[in-house]
Amino acid sequence: MEYCDSMDRKTIDLEQGWNYMENGITKLKRILEGLPESFISEEYMMLYTTIYNMCTQKPPYDFSPELYEKYKESIDDYIRITVLPSLSGKHHEFMLRELVQRWLNHKLMVRWLTRFFFYLDRYYITRRSLPSLNVVGLTCFHDLVYTTVRVDVREVMIAMINKERDGDQIDRSLLKNVVDIFVVIGNGEMDQYENDFEIHLLEDTANYYKSKATNWIEADSCPDYMLKAEDCLRRERDRVSNYLHSSTEPKLIEIVQQELLVTHVNRLLEKEHSGCRALLRDDKVEDLSRMYRLFHTIPNGLDPVANVFKQHILVEGKTLIQQAEEAISNQTSNVPGFQEQVLFRNIIQLRDKYMAYIINCFMNHNMFHKALKEAFEVFCNINVAGSSSAELLSTFCDNILKKGGSEKLSDEAIEETLEKVVKLLAYINDKDLFAEFYRKKLARRLLFDRSANEDHEKCILTKLKQQCGSQFTSKMEGMVTDLTLAKDNQVQFADYLRENTHVKPGLDLTVTVLTTGFWPSYKSFDLNLPAEMVKCVEVFKNFYQTKTKHRKLTWIYSLGSCNINGNFESKTIELVVSTYQAATLLLFNTADKLSYSEIMTQLNLTHEDLVRFLHSLSCSKYKILIKEPNTKTISQHDSFVFNSKFTDRMRRIKIPLPPVEDRKKVIEDVDQDRRYAIDAAIVRIMKSRKVMAYQQLVLECVELLSRTFKPDIKTIKRRIEDLITREYLERDTDNPNTFKYLA
Repeated sequence: MEYCDSMDRKTIDLEQGWNYMENGITKLKRILEGLPESFISEEYMMLYTTIYNMCTQKPPYDFSPELYEKYKESIDDYIRITVLPSLSGKHHEFMLRELVQRWLNHKLMVRWLTRFFFYLDRYYITRRSLPSLNVVGLTCFHDLVYTTVRVDVREVMIAMINKERDGDQIDRSLLKNVVDIFVVIGNGEMDQYENDFEIHLLEDTANYYKSKATNWIEADSCPDYMLKAEDCLRRERDRVSNYLHSSTEPKLIEIVQQELLVTHVNRLLEKEHSGCRALLRDDKVEDLSRMYRLFHTIPNGLDPVANVFKQHILVEGKTLIQQAEEAISNQTSNVPGFQEQVLFRNIIQLRDKYMAYIINCFMNHNMFHKALKEAFEVFCNINVAGSSSAELLSTFCDNILKKGGSEKLSDEAIEETLEKVVKLLAYINDKDLFAEFYRKKLARRLLFDRSANEDHEKCILTKLKQQCGSQFTSKMEGMVTDLTLAKDNQVQFADYLRENTHVKPGLDLTVTVLTTGFWPSYKSFDLNLPAEMVKCVEVFKNFYQTKTKHRKLTWIYSLGSCNINGNFESKTIELVVSTYQAATLLLFNTADKLSYSEIMTQLNLTHEDLVRFLHSLSCSKYKILIKEPNTKTISQHDSFVFNSKFTDRMRRIKIPLPPVEDRKKVIEDVDQDRRYAIDAAIVRIMKSRKVMAYQQLVLECVELLSRTFKPDIKTIKRRIEDLITREYLERDTDNPNTFKYLA
């Protein structure tokens, strides 16, 4: 064809122009079929220019609509004449390879034709909002090729994937290329991939793994089954990364998890000799870690694992309690509190063991912390041999902190143990009961100089304060502070005596001044002190008045101790006794023989206390007094004589007093404090709410107090009734289950 310049060019009719274009398209098809031909740049430019001219001629010679249709027809013809016949004769993987090749050719053909017909895309198609040349080409392949072969292609692909699952080698790049066809054919949408391939793949995957799981769950141990499941999940992820679309991964993994794990979770975890309990029992850290990895990505997948974990800890904890019960009843050791020490050592070890599992196997997951906490809260609140865990834990602490305790530990080990004790306390409901028992024992350690290390005493108080709040430890901290102040006070008393030489107490006197509110309550008697002691007490009173005029001294003789010399026939022995024992013995300086009633009158003591003191001096190991009659019990008709013939190989002996059983009083005091706390909580809640239903009031009260103790619902009900009687609250006249606050 010949062309003039743009001002005076010949008009090209449709037939003439298309004949020229057909020759170029035929050459393109031969190139696609692999024939040794190619376009030179002049040919390409002439084809482009032909289309340009046919589209820019004045009407009625603007052939844009006709060329748009012929573009589509040329692609359709090629597909019908060449592509479809080539595919119909191929099967299995050969069909896939042919499809991939035809798809590559098709894309190449569309790319070349789009260049030839570029002017259509730029103006005609844009102005009329028609599908682009590229979209038309894609639609042709979709309508003529894709819809024809998609079912067969899908079946071949799924068969290949299952072959790979069974261990055979497959052409992964081939599958990837076919998957790309499913993705691209949707023209930016994933519908074709998802509906024509993915949904069927997922269904087949479910059936495949359902069959595998049915066999494996019967034949394999829990660890072996998990290894297989983990390997399957890894392979499926690998499959996605190699040839499936990335959007398939979560769906595929969910299917595999459902069939391999979720469906069989209970049977897997509860396998008798290899399930979760057995793994915990046998310290199978690697298998437990694998169990966590497998189940933590499944919604609620860790629930059954955490439940088995909790139940296992609960069984082990209850076993420890049972063993302690049996050991205490059999009394296998003569060391007081030995079995309680063993019990809490075991509980600490149990917690350490399962905390290690939580950290190393379960990645510190909150669900397992919660499971451990709930298990410990159950068995840590079971009474052992009639004693509450709060009391036993305070005894455990006492044994660690006092001199000569059964726990022989380094400073670092003691501090570490105290840290763990405070963590155990978090599981105990009756924290207030622990505090009261602990305070009693702390008082004895401090007052009788039995505390092994002051730093350790302060250390645990700091930890308790962090765990339970400042109110929990305020009295205990006050006690420690009191002892420091008392030492300063004693130094000042010594200075006072040195400066006032005319003041002579007659005895070496050490006084510990305590603040009443911090310390446990002690019985205070009007003991008739021996004359030797009266004078030194008066001296100290005079000294103390020089320091303060506003404080009253109350003497707690039951906490005092004396060192007195016993002048026996064989030798003089220093006796370390309580103030009461000393007062009793000093009576025999002025009398050879005294009756029970005479001693009672002279000392001004109760029968209950006097029996204890006289028993320690006449019926125990050291018989400083001879009792008549010579029996093992004290009676009001007995009489006593100083045993001048008493002797002992030691020059200094301590005569112990039988301990006073104060457990009952501690529990009664705590119960009383709880009543006050419940009253205060109810009033505080009602003061802010004004009107509340009974159920809600109880719930808020329990929540408010649970940090210190777990209040009994019946007690709360009684306290509400009492507050109504005392006119803090009143019942609603219309609804008796609703209460009003009375300002």
